[in-house]
Amino acid sequence: MKLTETTVRKNYIYRGKIINVRCDDAELPDGRACKREMVEHPGGAGILCVRDGFVLLVRQYRYAYGEEIYEIPAGKLNPGEDPALTAQRELKEETGVTAKVRLLYTLYPTPGYTNELLYVFEAYDAEEGEQRLDEGEFLNVVRMPLEEAYRKIETGEIRDAKTVVALLHDKLVRAAR
Repeated sequence: MKLTETTVRKNYIYRGKIINVRCDDAELPDGRACKREMVEHPGGAGILCVRDGFVLLVRQYRYAYGEEIYEIPAGKLNPGEDPALTAQRELKEETGVTAKVRLLYTLYPTPGYTNELLYVFEAYDAEEGEQRLDEGEFLNVVRMPLEEAYRKIETGEIRDAKTVVALLHDKLVRAAR
């Protein structure tokens, strides 16, 4: 069975600094017309940094949820930017740490309505340095024991998807050793 849908016309509703919003005219596999709501996003990169039994997290207020949440350091890709460089940049800006990186996963965070790709990296050979937050960025750096972070996933205190994926990956790798 054919599953591919065809874009007939892209209809932009909003073009913003971070996202664009469209309501496209499309065609279903059986030829019927439909509408597809779409959020264009340049993608993002997050980085898991574990040192001496502690994970480096940031805690910041997220307007969309109306609460402070725990996350691995992360940020939006600049146009044409290598996701590995994004991860390194965000780690440095948000925590002051510099590190080499290796890709763990490329994720589709919400495939129902956005084309965003989220790259999750792991830091190694990390070194402390000076934090350089972006203008208008407010966050606290948290060095949390790994076991506490795992428990916070279980209790629902850590719910950010990229952070959950990164930490559960770490837990599986450690369990396999």
